[in-house]
Amino acid sequence: MAKYDYLIVGAGLFGAVFAQQAKKAGKQVLVIDKRPNIAGNVYTEQIEGIHVHKYGAHIFHTNNKEVWEYVSHFAVFNRFTNSPVANYHGELYSLPFNMYTFNRMWGVVTPQEAAARIEEQRKAAGITEPRNLEEQAISLIGTDIYEKLVKGYTEKQWGRPCTELPAFIIKRLPVRLTFDNNYFNALYQGIPVGGYTKMVANMLDGIEVRLNCDYLENRAEWDSFADKVIYTGPIDAFFDFCYGALEYRSVRFETEVLDMPNFQGNAAVNYTDRETPWTRIIEHKWFEFGKDEKGEDLPKTVISREFSSEWKPGDEPYYPVNDAKNGELYGRYRELADKEEKVVFGGRLGEYKYYDMDQVIASALEAAERVIG
Repeated sequence: MAKYDYLIVGAGLFGAVFAQQAKKAGKQVLVIDKRPNIAGNVYTEQIEGIHVHKYGAHIFHTNNKEVWEYVSHFAVFNRFTNSPVANYHGELYSLPFNMYTFNRMWGVVTPQEAAARIEEQRKAAGITEPRNLEEQAISLIGTDIYEKLVKGYTEKQWGRPCTELPAFIIKRLPVRLTFDNNYFNALYQGIPVGGYTKMVANMLDGIEVRLNCDYLENRAEWDSFADKVIYTGPIDAFFDFCYGALEYRSVRFETEVLDMPNFQGNAAVNYTDRETPWTRIIEHKWFEFGKDEKGEDLPKTVISREFSSEWKPGDEPYYPVNDAKNGELYGRYRELADKEEKVVFGGRLGEYKYYDMDQVIASALEAAERVIG
């Protein structure tokens, strides 16, 4: 007989939530991960007293009360509000696009002036049916904002011209005729005090976890450990890429410790011109110390420059390329997955879906309810 009820492949958010729910239901659980650490892409490590988001900035935000109450069992959240700044050749603009942005862009002072300027540029463009991302963006926010704050950043992020990107990527842009600097229109928002790794460790409390274990290298042996497998790795890798590899965008980071207390005065600054090679700079201390004086008391700071790149085997897959070609390819893998009676596929890689953190948690809770009962 198998020793465990569930083998969970991946100690990220989906795997940790499912594992916690299974243990709560009295099940025997083993979690494995090929990385040397838990928490997947929300992993944070402490450097110079600062919790550094190793795989990019993660800001928890949700309107889902059930998810918020769930995560609040495992972490105390601070009141961080995401208010990024856009840097275009040294000109600084507020993100989301709001009255500060419009004043800086055009010198307008009232919401009526800003709305009129946007509408004037929309009409001048004459776009009725947007055929690509460029036309979609201009039809939403006009030419000036598109050229300075959307075009360069988006082309760096996706590695192709905006005219070659599908319109649906930006169905809406955060445009506000107010001075509200809160990027996320979410009821609940914050960063776990002590970092995300601590939060995930609390989820996995009392659960056996084995790190540096590659499930796909010894699948038959691992499968014998449990009655059911919860797999959160890449779905195409599970099936040995039999239909070909799904495409992703990847991200690499250049992180450095600086001998100063404050580098940019904000957690995130986006570089929206095409010439600057990185998409943004994250200053990690302001995720946790942004609302008090403690950040300035720390003599050093840690920054990460973020570079977007095409994914290739061996890179960390970040963003699924959700175009028609990859959608069709994922559909074929999904058909294979549906025939796997012993395996449940979940998470960003297992479902080939761009998930926010709250969506991953909601999906894991739903899967646990469905599978465990």
